[in-house]
Amino acid sequence: MTEPLHISLHRTAKYFMDSGRVQTIEEAMDLLKSFGLTIVVGPEIQTSQAAQVALLTLVNLARRTFLAGVEIVGLADAPVLTGLALETCLADTVSNLGGRIASHARSDWPVAVIGSVEMQTPKARAWRVTWQGWRGGVVPIRDGWTMNDDTTMPLAPALAAAVCAAEVFALHAGDHPMAGKRASGLSLWRPGADWIEADETEPALAFLPSRLWLIGLGNLGQAYSWLLACLPYPPGGLELVLQDFDHLALSNDSTSVLTNLGVLGWMKTRRAAEWLEARGFTTYLEERRFGAWTRRQADEPAVALCGVDNGTARAALEEAGFDLVIESGLGAGPQSFRNFAMHTFPGPRRASELWPTTLSAEAPTVSHMQAYLNLKEKGLDACGLALLASRTVGVPFVGMVAAALVISDLLRRLNGGAPYEVIAGSTNCLDDMEVCVGTPKVYEFGFCRVAR
Repeated sequence: MTEPLHISLHRTAKYFMDSGRVQTIEEAMDLLKSFGLTIVVGPEIQTSQAAQVALLTLVNLARRTFLAGVEIVGLADAPVLTGLALETCLADTVSNLGGRIASHARSDWPVAVIGSVEMQTPKARAWRVTWQGWRGGVVPIRDGWTMNDDTTMPLAPALAAAVCAAEVFALHAGDHPMAGKRASGLSLWRPGADWIEADETEPALAFLPSRLWLIGLGNLGQAYSWLLACLPYPPGGLELVLQDFDHLALSNDSTSVLTNLGVLGWMKTRRAAEWLEARGFTTYLEERRFGAWTRRQADEPAVALCGVDNGTARAALEEAGFDLVIESGLGAGPQSFRNFAMHTFPGPRRASELWPTTLSAEAPTVSHMQAYLNLKEKGLDACGLALLASRTVGVPFVGMVAAALVISDLLRRLNGGAPYEVIAGSTNCLDDMEVCVGTPKVYEFGFCRVAR
């Protein structure tokens, strides 16, 4: 049975439909099928866990958006060094994530370089994926510089990979004049600061959160899970309550990093639990909607990470009995799908003020665009058109950037840094971030030491 378009359509194809760039769904998909990426890796991939985190994160994000393919050059017989993967051979992990091993870079595809690879800038744009301390991003190869790609903060290489995917997409889409011509990145220690500038206050990780409640296991919730698996947890070091009521649909494969065609139809909670438990975490499932009726029990995790796009659910975040809530949200329409925002509660404003239940969110009006008129002419009824038009544009790399800010906020609190009450920005311009710094407090909600 064919799934309805609103649950099967590729969420990135919807960007080109909603913006009027294409006339039909087929044209939108053909455009995505022209997007490709080559990743060239240096010898560090054999011995560097951080380099492997960058590679696997980039492959995972890119294959969902660049439908011409993701090819990896320079990947010899490397052993797996990161808990992200269960295989023993890195090439097998890359293949299972959707990447293809290649002997050389294509001349017409953009190139991402991880590690010490010397190459002439090809006709296509080329970036170096780089990180240092709590900072990560990309630098055009022609700029001739790089960070030291250290292991201080395991989220930094994952962040750098997400920034790379964002830049490659902007280049392919042709919707930002600086794509491929600029360095782009951010600091997870001091969001809003110059990410290129060295920061001697960045610490090595010593402590990690040990008990968390994840609300929503779509784009953001699966990105939270991926990043938690990047961290150096000891066996049994993290206990998670996973809450969601929905099943995985085909559209989730285009946005959510734990989803593939083999798990479609699964409850989102059960897919996340299987993936996380295979990596040594303990999970408990809550398979119902989050809302005003939800109450945390005294022996359950006191910290919640929220990643839902439902305003009514978000308005109730402070009513469930959590001591700390960190939530993030993503923009939706063709002008704002690259936007992200993070809020913490308690904070300067209550959740019920930010998302009043008396205010209904208005989705951008797109049903007049030619791609929708074409569907109407082909017989799609008014209900189907309305459902399709109401679905958001989505890309996985924006969710990964937002998730990195959320997880790093916990890590800052545990490792001597400042909490942030609000962070907002766009992957189109990471140099322009709005932030509100909170007051440092002792984190007393459960922690463990990093594995050495």
